[in-house]
Amino acid sequence: MTKNVLVPIAQGTEEMEAIIIIDMLRRAKIRVDVVADSDIVTCSRGIKIIPDKFFLDIDDNAEYDAIILPGGKQGVEYFFKNNHLQDILIKHINNNGLVGAICAAPTLLYDLKLLKEGTTITSHPSVKDVFVGFNYSENNVVVSNGIITSRGAGTTFDFILQIIDILTNSDVADDVKKAIVY
Repeated sequence: MTKNVLVPIAQGTEEMEAIIIIDMLRRAKIRVDVVADSDIVTCSRGIKIIPDKFFLDIDDNAEYDAIILPGGKQGVEYFFKNNHLQDILIKHINNNGLVGAICAAPTLLYDLKLLKEGTTITSHPSVKDVFVGFNYSENNVVVSNGIITSRGAGTTFDFILQIIDILTNSDVADDVKKAIVY
């Protein structure tokens, strides 16, 4: 059965994180819906991405095997303002769905109070101080209570390979690693 993943992006999203996440999931034969609010998203370093869908095209009852949030300060700030994305994310987490968040994106989960007590989390060092009351780790990737977090663009391969392993199995993750000479 094909897995289905939602990857939201917004103006200012960190392009390395978004592209590596999308590309690696598709290499693992996982269906990816890249969703945004405009025809073209200009990322943090000026690279443009054309999304597959608009946020408003996502059915409120749509189910995903995972929602993966790339970082980038400006992109994450948009996520804070997007009520439709927040509703989808809250419903997904309340149904025990897998969520990945990298760089500044874990701050959205914190702000929406979607992190369970005792969750261990990591993020970009610049937003570390936000996570008062949670176990903070400086590991590249942390898996805790159904949430996978990672530190930034340089840890994206480790982050998405962990997600691929969880969504499929270690053989698929290993095949993807071999294909990209990781």
